Amino acid sequence: MTSPGQVVVVGGGLAGLRTVEELRGRGYGGQVTLVGAEPRLPYDRPPLSKKLMTGALDDTTLRHDLDPLHAEVRLGERAVSLDDGVLTTDRGEHPFDALVLATGATPVTLPGDGRQHVLRTIEDALELRELLRPGVTLAIVGAGWIGAELATAAVQLGGRVTVLEAAQTPLAAAVGPEVGRLTAQWYAAAGVDLRLGQGVESVRPGGLALAGGGWLAADVIVTAVGVRPTVSWLADSGVALDNGVAVDAQLRTSAAGVFAVGDCAAFESLRYGRRLRFEHWDVALHAPEVVAANILGGSQAYDPVPYFWSEQFGRMVQYVGHLGAGGRGAGGQGTGGDGYGERLVWRGDPSGERWAAAWLAGERLVALLTVGLPRDLLQGRRLISAGLPVDPGRLADPRIPLRDSVLT
Repeated sequence: MTSPGQVVVVGGGLAGLRTVEELRGRGYGGQVTLVGAEPRLPYDRPPLSKKLMTGALDDTTLRHDLDPLHAEVRLGERAVSLDDGVLTTDRGEHPFDALVLATGATPVTLPGDGRQHVLRTIEDALELRELLRPGVTLAIVGAGWIGAELATAAVQLGGRVTVLEAAQTPLAAAVGPEVGRLTAQWYAAAGVDLRLGQGVESVRPGGLALAGGGWLAADVIVTAVGVRPTVSWLADSGVALDNGVAVDAQLRTSAAGVFAVGDCAAFESLRYGRRLRFEHWDVALHAPEVVAANILGGSQAYDPVPYFWSEQFGRMVQYVGHLGAGGRGAGGQGTGGDGYGERLVWRGDPSGERWAAAWLAGERLVALLTVGLPRDLLQGRRLISAGLPVDPGRLADPRIPLRDSVLT
């Protein structure tokens, strides 16, 4: 295949930037255009709920100078439609030989006429940071990863925090109720009022109307109940959609010359035998390597062992692997916790500060969550990737290195 003469990347986040970097790193010398809806240079999102929220950082820009990439960068320009080799934006048209869709995801909001904040952009984070003063009453709807991280930051800033969660445990959809239940005590120890099994009917001026009746007054309300892939603008494009942009294992869409990557891409996993979409930083970092290679004539498959991390209430929580058929994933679509057929094995004392939860399918380790055990995480990731059988008894013993649990 001849290298394309004109590559357009739509999406100015990490996945879009990494795609341009990978194309140049692989020797592509043709025209590249990077189109981003936000007016800012590409920036890192994970610190928005952590160090940027607490004031330890004020800027997470990934590259302050894009000139070395020799790309036409068009920021503050939103994609509108796609038709027959032309991307149309609110500022004009961009013909292409190859197009990469990296438009990310958009936060879900709740009904009601009250002010509700979300946390997706750096503007969202900076605006919210200004409001989180000592004594402010903050209501967070959702005890997922973002809700927990934001509650952590708000308490550090002196806020009075209430977290409402419709499920019976935090993180139930991500890692299952048995593991999620253990994190509830972290909220209490930090002084956060966690209300489980509590839905929200609507956001009203001055507070929340609760499902089943009741009212929660709050100075600031943040909705953290998930995101949806930003793909509605593709509805009439001919690009197949399925919980995002449907792509094959090589990240190719149903339209010739069009690829997708990052939060908006639902890819066919050869490893797991199903279509998956993950909203993970790790995906945005590494999937562009495959996209760039395939734009330039390759036939590489993207088939990762998913990885995600979270910092909450003074703990580093890391997760690797995938659970369940058709369940939801840690930070995206994918995993389920309990009830999907995997066996849960505790490694160490889950009531302590350092422990792990491991899930087995037969004798294979398929997923691992660690709290304060980075070495276990690294070794577990290798075991999952290799598909090696493990001894459950040795796996459960924290005195034995995880790599030594492999059956011989």
